[in-house]
Amino acid sequence: MQDPRFMSSTQAQAANIDAGLRAYMLGVYNHMTIGMAITGFFAYLTKIMSVTSEGMLTPFGAAIYTSPLKWLVMLAPLGMVFWLSAKVQTMKPETARNLFYAFAAIMGISLSSLLLVFTGESIIRVFFLTAASFSALSIYGYTTKKNLTSLGSFLIMGLVGLILASIVNIFLASSAMQFIISVVGVLIFAGLTAYDTQRIKLMYMASDDRGTALKKSIMGALTLYLDFINMFIMLLQLLGNRE
Repeated sequence: MQDPRFMSSTQAQAANIDAGLRAYMLGVYNHMTIGMAITGFFAYLTKIMSVTSEGMLTPFGAAIYTSPLKWLVMLAPLGMVFWLSAKVQTMKPETARNLFYAFAAIMGISLSSLLLVFTGESIIRVFFLTAASFSALSIYGYTTKKNLTSLGSFLIMGLVGLILASIVNIFLASSAMQFIISVVGVLIFAGLTAYDTQRIKLMYMASDDRGTALKKSIMGALTLYLDFINMFIMLLQLLGNRE
């Protein structure tokens, strides 16, 4: 690294921006990783509380998986995403961070049903496959000089179609359609991982104060967290072994 004493003002400013950008992106990934850990913990805890040693549902498990409460468990994370995205600009940075962690916990409860459907071995295998794919795609999005904006617009339109198709298949319950949805979903969230990483990188401004930078990193972490989770679910549908 060049000695700051022998840098021009332009070089010194660029070095400061690079250091600030690295710290900002590290914050994004740190928040995302903590969110993932919280989700995993609450998913496992919910499973333990929901199933007896004989494999039967406990009263708690019956309430969140078979009663009308299951719709609240399923839809609460989606509601929190929209609410957090809409209100983050008016929140204190610490409040936004704590709400993101609360969202991760609720998501863990919502995803706990996957631990009942798929074997633990296949969940671990698919998780590490997702982590490796996500890391490679995120690094590409961070380092590429290519503008991914046009790709992002296409992927977002594809995501809307994917959501509509998933809603339709709730009523059709077609295994063939579910397979297609999973394949297309993996491709869409793979592309979104690279696009979102580049977009989050470009959101950084050296002039941001601490609070603004923290809120940007929280929203960046939420975006990449959702890309990871959805890619994981789609891959699990394709490659996971059912109990």
